[in-house]
Amino acid sequence: MYRDLGFIRVWGSQVDGPGRNEGTGGAAYGYLIYPHKPIVAYLAQTHRLLNEYCVTFPDETRPYGSTRLPDSDDVLAKWMALTGDERRLIATANMHLPGRQIDPVQVKRDLWRLTQWERARLRAGGGEQSSTQADVAP
Repeated sequence: MYRDLGFIRVWGSQVDGPGRNEGTGGAAYGYLIYPHKPIVAYLAQTHRLLNEYCVTFPDETRPYGSTRLPDSDDVLAKWMALTGDERRLIATANMHLPGRQIDPVQVKRDLWRLTQWERARLRAGGGEQSSTQADVAP
């Protein structure tokens, strides 16, 4: 997903959702993780943007130069934090309304691209599965 789209999606696991003041009412929600940008929370069915969560994972191993992680490492660090302890990451992140740092039009376009990418993978996977089943059938 990251290689093809430049971001990854992580499904949320909290029943009430990520919002501090407004929950999702139990609806499925997800996060888009971009390199060196806030994590964007959204509702899966409507693609309504919920919040932006600013978190940083500096590279403190370098004695000089940039403390910024490489792009893929930054995405991986955010993914690990979200999947490891979503509630803690969201509670400690700086929360902003959608559009503060990432253009909502870009996020909507990325959600559309993600949908198209998933459909293409399902079609490709379904075709491979059908041919495999046909090879096994008597």
